[in-house]
Amino acid sequence: MTTPPPAPRGRRAPRPYRRPKKDPARMVAFEALRAVDERDAYANLVLPGLLREAERKSGLDRRDAALATELVYGALRRQGTYDAVIAACVDRPLREVDPPVLDVLTLGAHQLLGTRIPPHAAVSATVELARGVLGDGRAKFVNAVLRKIAARELDAWLDQVAPPYDDDPEDHLAVVHSHPRWVVSALWDSLGRWQPEHAGRSGIEELLAADNDRPEVTLVARPGRSTAAELRDSLPDDAAEPGRWSPYAVRLAEGGDPGTVEAVRENRAGVQDEGSQLVAAALAAAPLDGPDRLWLDGCAGPGGKAALLAALAAQRGAALVAAERQPHRARLVARALDGNPGPYTVITADGTRPAWRPGSFDRVLVDVPCSGLGALRRRPEARWRRRPDDLQAFGPLQRDLLRSALDAVRPGGVVGYATCSPHLAETRAVVDDVLRDHPDVAWVDARPLLPALPGLGDGPDVQLWPHLHGTDAMYLALLRRAA
Repeated sequence: MTTPPPAPRGRRAPRPYRRPKKDPARMVAFEALRAVDERDAYANLVLPGLLREAERKSGLDRRDAALATELVYGALRRQGTYDAVIAACVDRPLREVDPPVLDVLTLGAHQLLGTRIPPHAAVSATVELARGVLGDGRAKFVNAVLRKIAARELDAWLDQVAPPYDDDPEDHLAVVHSHPRWVVSALWDSLGRWQPEHAGRSGIEELLAADNDRPEVTLVARPGRSTAAELRDSLPDDAAEPGRWSPYAVRLAEGGDPGTVEAVRENRAGVQDEGSQLVAAALAAAPLDGPDRLWLDGCAGPGGKAALLAALAAQRGAALVAAERQPHRARLVARALDGNPGPYTVITADGTRPAWRPGSFDRVLVDVPCSGLGALRRRPEARWRRRPDDLQAFGPLQRDLLRSALDAVRPGGVVGYATCSPHLAETRAVVDDVLRDHPDVAWVDARPLLPALPGLGDGPDVQLWPHLHGTDAMYLALLRRAA
């Protein structure tokens, strides 16, 4: 038997090629971030399909699926912070780093700075991912950068990369809490308008921190078809809790899967944030002058509020018309309303070009398209996509929809103007502008219709907050046409 000659002195024998190990959880997370970056996909829409595909192809188990989910949402929520840290560890502007490389670095940064994964495991696993999706050359770059990041904990990095609060409060908060500076400024302004007692530094920090929390999964029991108590009783012990404010709400324990709930599969219940439930319930509870027979949801897609409104209307012998401009969203509305015990109609119609006669409805809801700044917990990538100019684009549409809603309601009827944004340009400013041309319309104080909620300000409109109410930042104004 012959033995191979020794390697030349001072040189190592070349390592045999080793195929990178496939890590299904991190591969799914990388693919999701690429879809968000390349196709402007939303993580909550693209990730479930990727998880199902990985389960089918590579046996992805529940634990790996949970890790992939944490990596995706953590990387997106903390992207601004991680960008600042990565920028301090590379020798070029971030815009010159290839986006796939930056996605891998962000996944690694989150494991190092935002999870309990041991640093050596986080670096090793991320470098393996880089070898598989980027190649050996760029994997070496990833390895070098991650080792620099691993040298400090998050607080130490923030002390280095965030400007001092006293020098630039908004930029400091933007880096520390991973929001664009303009969003920090807008939220701070709005918080001061609605909650003056929380308008100092602690209030805005609580709000920004709440945007980075993992949101609860909340179910709505549709009246006449299920109750919150029945939902809780149908689940194992400790799997659900009552809602904080809505009588129809059930909060699932962390990791709870609504798809396993029989009432959800049968459409007797649905997934709906508690703030969204409260908006629909408040409109339904507003006092009317005259009959209460026909309701309109003028911006009904994807159908959560419409389903609750239809159920509440059915209990009073009223009917709902659910209008949605986009045909595919109108189909989602029809699916959400399927099985409602009372009469309803789903139509594909543009709320600014009504398919109904003026004064046809007793109650009208318009939950208008908006920036979505009130739901950054659920769609963290939205904070990086939105620009201040977007509000200028939404403004005319929001005003047109509210004007159309006021035309659609009969004298004595009530209109609810809602939006999932606390930005003042999308809330009170819209209502004030429209009311200047409608002297026959008066405010309805919405606060008594949400009696259990604290911190609703001076009214008559209300603004919900993630850090105060545990809901999305929903806004609601109730308006009545003079009889």
